[in-house]
Amino acid sequence: CSLRRTATVEGKDSVALASGYRGKAKASEGSAIVLVERDDEGAIVNVFAGIAGRGGLKADTFYTIRDGNLEEVE
Repeated sequence: CSLRRTATVEGKDSVALASGYRGKAKASEGSAIVLVERDDEGAIVNVFAGIAGRGGLKADTFYTIRDGNLEEVE
């Protein structure tokens, strides 16, 4: 599967949701980032959710989830 999705949100209390294969997301301070990791067949293997500006999750920074680990990406 080669489909990749990007989600971005601005403003507080929004949600950036990237549920496609190799998706990435970024959110402004106080907004949520939700990422779904899928295998090559499209099955869900991991999920991450967090709030930008809390717990080390940077605001306005793209993230992806790979092998169950959150990673910063461009």
